[in-house]
Amino acid sequence: MKQLSTTIAILALATSSAAFAQGVSFATFDTDGDGVISKEEASANMQLEKLFPELDSDGNGELSKEEFAQIQ
Repeated sequence: MKQLSTTIAILALATSSAAFAQGVSFATFDTDGDGVISKEEASANMQLEKLFPELDSDGNGELSKEEFAQIQ
């Protein structure tokens, strides 16, 4: 059930956010260029911030390119 909820939330994020609909890239959120999206960087987008805990599959407090790719 959690996987279904996550999938639905990711689909909603990808389709409802104008930024994602326009194909915003990983680099858009990785503002410091360190190769990951921190919680602080994710906070620039309310939907990404909300999904951050579910997308952060390894629980390290950062989104890798692979984790971020789940929403695209």
